[in-house]
Parts: sequence; structure tokens; C-alpha cells
Amino acid sequence: MSATPKPVYLDHNATTPVLPEVVDAMLPWLREHFGNPSSNHAYGYRTRDAVAAARSQVAELIGCQPPEVFFTSGGTEANNLAIRGVAAANRERNHIVTSVIEHPATEMPCALLEKQGYEITRLGVDEVGMTSLSELGPVLCVNTALVTVMHANSETGTLQPIENIAAAAHELGAMVHTDAAQTTGKIAFTVNELGVDLLSIVGHKMYAPKGIGALYVRSGTTVAPQLLGGGHEQGLRSGTENVPYIVALGMACEIAQRDADTANERIMQLRDALWRALSEAIPGLLLNGHPTLRLPNTLNIRFPGVSGNSILANAPEIAASTGSACHAEDESASAVIRAMGLAESEALGSVRLTLGRGTTGADVDIAVKSLLQAHRIESRS
Repeated sequence: MSATPKPVYLDHNATTPVLPEVVDAMLPWLREHFGNPSSNHAYGYRTRDAVAAARSQVAELIGCQPPEVFFTSGGTEANNLAIRGVAAANRERNHIVTSVIEHPATEMPCALLEKQGYEITRLGVDEVGMTSLSELGPVLCVNTALVTVMHANSETGTLQPIENIAAAAHELGAMVHTDAAQTTGKIAFTVNELGVDLLSIVGHKMYAPKGIGALYVRSGTTVAPQLLGGGHEQGLRSGTENVPYIVALGMACEIAQRDADTANERIMQLRDALWRALSEAIPGLLLNGHPTLRLPNTLNIRFPGVSGNSILANAPEIAASTGSACHAEDESASAVIRAMGLAESEALGSVRLTLGRGTTGADVDIAVKSLLQAHRIESRS
């Protein structure tokens, strides 16, 4: 009896598989090199050196100095440390600017600060999901402590104008943070090109394990620790270092530095082939997001007159997502898609297809066949 074939994985913006090279890099630090990096003996020296090497690998990828990289448990902690840490260290300013399309790891810390008396301004987006710069200028003031806007949206893939946001914010002395969970390893950038003061990195979005991330903090930026303890990570993030996972993140960054351009060009070609095949076969199929200023792996499409969740339910050969919320008796469209000005009924037809390093041309063919069949089924119902 043959095993049921695995569905084609098209949900890389949710998480990525861990690359074999990354697994190989971390295994010795799980099996034999177990020392505490804070210990002053041979076991500690070895792991301390491994953490330092990984810090340099991360710094090399984003174009900063190694001491500006602080390891965290992931993106949620990195975002909380950036947002709440800046707020706590700069209490003379109590205004924070963000956007309506942020990940909960950004929105929830902002909402918490709002309950504590901070003024939070949430910028809208245009029809392609790009943050409105025209809204930013009028709300920035000498009371603005931080502007935090994601580098690219995980649903639409639309790249945000971080360079322009940073320039405007810095004119009034505000700091700038960006959540680069979706862009690190997918597009080339440096922190100086972006002009940011803080930047979050997430391991499991770039072929490292879940449970590891990093926060870039520009030298001279004041951030208050949010975890108190033994003073690890230069006193900013206490907690014994997760050496195997830190090594894994470092290796993932080295791989991205080495061959991301070639890998992502191939992925973009497959993404565009997928879009062409579907759009030519389905009248009225539309693209959500910017047509060109978009992550190379991301295709968010809107099926006319049908539910995206129903499409995926009838396409078991692929694993993808919609961004919408499903409940026992109800379905609501993605808040990100609705923020782009679409009615609920239109937004409900959205499906997000995100490709990765392991995606092949054969996978795209399977996806096209499966989605076209699902659309036929839904169109008849």
C-alpha cells in the first residue's frame, strides 16, 4: 500500500524547512559542545566563540557591526524588545507610529502601550498595500519616540518604503524599527541603506529552526531591557544563550549571503510562471499587492466570487493559506487585504501562495492543476 503523497508546500512565509547545512552546523552544539558561554573554562570558551562567530555571520548579512546584533528567542521577542524597550528608555516622548498591516508581534506591544497612556498612530495603506507616506508627515512630532513599520508584509509581499519613513522620522529625532522577518535572506539590504535604528530577524522564516531570532540595535540607540537576569547580550537580553540555535541562525545567514540572489531569482521565475498560468486560465483573477515591489516568493491572488478557504479545501495537493479567519459558523476576510480598500466579499477570495528554495517547476505544475480544479468545483457550487 503506497503512502499518500505529501502536498506541495506553498506556505514559506509561515515557516520554512530547516536547510540540511543548517542542521549539520548545529548538531555538534547539541551533541558534544554543551558548555555555558558564560563559563570561564574550555567548555565555555568553545561555545562563547561559536556565539561570536554566529553574531558576525548575522552582522555580515545585514551590514552592521557584530556588537549591534542581539540574539532573541524569535521575532516576537525582538519586536517587543524594540518597541517596549525604546518606549521605556525614552519616557519623555510618548507617541509611537505604526501601520494597520503589522504582524501581531508589533501591533500587540503597541496596543499595550496605548492602554498605558501612549499615543499610537496607525498609518493606512494604499490599494497595493503600501504604507501611506502622505499620512506620516503630518503625524510626526517632537513627541514621537518610535516609528515601527514592517519591511514587507507577509500576506501580500509588498515592500514598504522604509528608507523614506526613516528619513522623515529622523528629522524629528524619532527612532525607527522595522520587522524584517520576511525580507531577511529574500532580498538584499543593509541597515544603513534602510536607515533604521532597530531591525528584527526571525530564524524560521529563513531556513533556520523556530525559536531563534535577533534584534539589530544601532550603536548609540537607547533600549531598556525587558528581561532581567544575568546580564547576557551586553545586558540587553538576559538568559543563557541558545548556542545550537544561534549557530543555526548564523549558518542560515551565511547561506543567504552566499547564494540568496541566485536562489531568489529562480523562485521569482517560478512564482511568475504560476501567476501567468492561473491568470490566463481564470477570468477575473486578480493580484493582491504591488506588481513589482514585492517579495520574490510571494503570490497573493484573489479568486472572483468564491471563498479562498473553499478553494484550498478543494485543493488538497497543495499546502497554502489565505490570511482569513475561519470560525465554526463564520468566515472573515484578512484584515490586511481589507485595509487595501477591498470589500469583505472581494477580500474573501484571497489565497496566499509562497514559494521557497525547495519549490520546483513540477510543484508549480501540480499547484496550477490543483487550483484550477478547485476553482471549477467552487464555480459550479
